Amino acid sequence: MAQASRAVHPALVILALAMGAFAIGTTEFAAMSLLPFFASDLRISEPMAGHAISAYALGVVVGAPVIAVLGARLPRRTLLIGLMALFALGNGLSALSPDYATLLLFRFLSGLPHGAYFGVAALVAASLVPSDRRALAVARVMTGLTVATVIGVPVANWTGQALGWRWGFGIVALLAVITMTLVALHAPRDAGDPQASPMRELGAFREPQVLLTLLTGAIGFGGLFAVYTYVASTMLTVTHVSERLVPVVLAIFGAGLTIGNLVAAWAADRAQSRTAILVLLWSAGSLALFPLMAGNIWSLSLVIFLIGCGGGLGSVLQTRLMDVAGDAQTLAAAAHHAAFNLANALGPWLGGMAIAAGYGLTSTGWIGAGLALGGLAIFLFTLHQHQRAMRLAAVACE
Repeated sequence: MAQASRAVHPALVILALAMGAFAIGTTEFAAMSLLPFFASDLRISEPMAGHAISAYALGVVVGAPVIAVLGARLPRRTLLIGLMALFALGNGLSALSPDYATLLLFRFLSGLPHGAYFGVAALVAASLVPSDRRALAVARVMTGLTVATVIGVPVANWTGQALGWRWGFGIVALLAVITMTLVALHAPRDAGDPQASPMRELGAFREPQVLLTLLTGAIGFGGLFAVYTYVASTMLTVTHVSERLVPVVLAIFGAGLTIGNLVAAWAADRAQSRTAILVLLWSAGSLALFPLMAGNIWSLSLVIFLIGCGGGLGSVLQTRLMDVAGDAQTLAAAAHHAAFNLANALGPWLGGMAIAAGYGLTSTGWIGAGLALGGLAIFLFTLHQHQRAMRLAAVACE
C-alpha cells in the first residue's frame, strides 16, 4: 500500500475522494432540506417524510459493516469505484420513485455504500501522509461533504424548488458517476490485503474502545441532525421567511461545518481527546441556543452557523478509531459512518416525536443539546476506561 500511495499525487487522490464525499453530502443533507417538498408531493406529513431520512441512515448502518467485512480483501481502488456505482444507482432510482414506500426502499439502497466509502476513503487519505497529519488528511476528504452543504445542498434545494424534488437526487447520481471516473484515474492501484478476513475485521467489535468511540458518535452527532432535518420547516413556520432564504441558511450551516471540520482536525492532530470534549461542549451549547434564536432570521443564521461548526467531531473520532482498532481498520473506519448515520436516524426520530407531541419545531434544539451532552458523557467514560486499562497493563508488566 505504501508503494502504491507514493506512486500517485496525494492532492489528486484527495480531490477524487472528496468528490465522492461531495456527492454523498449533497444527497444526505439535501434530502433533509427538500423534506417539505417531497412530503407535499407524496401527500404525507413532515414527520412521516422524515422516515425517508431515517431509511437512508439505516442503509448506512447496515451497509457499512457488511460491505467492510465482505470487501476487506479487495483493492481499495476497486472497492471505492464499486461503492460509487451502487450509490449512483440508488440515487437515480430515488429520483424515479412513484410513491412513498418505493422512495423509502431506494433511500435505504442509496445509504448502503455510504459508510464503507467514507471509511475506505479515510484510510486511503491517511496512508498518504505522516501519522501526525492523519486527522487533517481525513478532514480534507470530509471537506467534500462540508462543501456540499455550502454549494451542493443549496443548488439541489433551488433545483428542487424550481424543477421538482426529484432533480435533487438526479444531480447526485451524476456526481457519483464523476467520482467513479476520478477515482479510477487517480486512486492508488493497490493489490488488496491478502491477510484480511471477515473474522479479523469483526475483531474490532471485541475492542471496548472501538465500541465506546462509535457510541460517542452515534449519540453525540444526533443533536445536529435533530435540528438540521427540520430547519427548513422551522424557517417557514417559526421564522416566517420566504422559501428563497432556505438555501442561504443551509449554505451558512455548510460554512460552519467546513470551518469546524478543518479547525477540529488541526486541533486533533495536537490534542485529540481534548478537542473531542470541546467540540461536544460547543455542540451542546449552540443547540441549546436554537430555540431562543429561531424567531429572527439573523439570530437563526448565527446559531445555525455555530451548530454547523460542531460537525468537526467527525474527523476527530475517525482518527481515534484508527488508533484503537488494531488490524480491523476497514471495519472500524466504515463503522464510524454507520454510527454517524445512526445519529442521523436517531436525531430526526426524536425530533419528530417532540414535534408530533406538540412541543413545536424549536424543541429539536433541546433534544439536540441533550444528545450532545449524552455523547460527551460517553466519551468521558471512554477516556476513563482507556486510562484504567493502561494502568492495569502497566501493573501487569511490573
